[in-house]
Amino acid sequence: MARKKYQEDNENHERWLISYADFITLLFAFFVVMYAISVVNQGKYKVFSESVGEAFGRKEKAPPGSAAIEPLIPMDNIAARRKLEAIRREQSRLGLLAKKLDTTLSPLVKAGKVSVTQTGRGVTVDINANALFAPADAAITPEARQPLYAIAQLLADDNHAVQVEGHTDSIPISNSVFPSNWELSAARASSVVRLFIDSGMPPARLTAVGHAANVPIALNDTPEGRNRNRRVAVTIMSSFAEPR
Repeated sequence: MARKKYQEDNENHERWLISYADFITLLFAFFVVMYAISVVNQGKYKVFSESVGEAFGRKEKAPPGSAAIEPLIPMDNIAARRKLEAIRREQSRLGLLAKKLDTTLSPLVKAGKVSVTQTGRGVTVDINANALFAPADAAITPEARQPLYAIAQLLADDNHAVQVEGHTDSIPISNSVFPSNWELSAARASSVVRLFIDSGMPPARLTAVGHAANVPIALNDTPEGRNRNRRVAVTIMSSFAEPR
């Protein structure tokens, strides 16, 4: 019996080697994983560092006798960054134009007949129809010609496309000249385009669009809302604007 007890004690003392070996294996695996992660991060940091340097105009100097170091930046990222910078320059340019238009049309802006806004689509001059036309008519009134000529003069040396959009309220119209608001809105937009062409603007830059009552900026259930919806919008289109 004593011999049997000795054998059991001997087996128990040797089991710690198995646990120790397992621990060493796990520890080794842990350090391998940590090393792998550190190597990946260094690579990403190198690419990031070189990308930032290239973005701010820093050029790596090549060692004497060696070829220039090419930036480790995908071409699509470079193209995207260049396009973003071009968009920023375009927005700045249009912003200056918006300020000039706002100043030129200041009396009408203060009277609430004209508004000048800038969006990603371009610069839009919204003109109340009452400031341009007689009711149910598409002929520009004599007093409305001067501000439109002023707009044309500001745009004469510009190269942006210009879209003129006619809008009406929702009250149906039917007379011997305009069977519906579609014809009225299109005719009003065309009248403004014609004046711009007569002022010297290239016809190829101009587009006339009639929306009738389909793009309201206010509710049509009040006289005030209908008055706001009757308008002509002159938009100097951004070079990056999406067509609609």
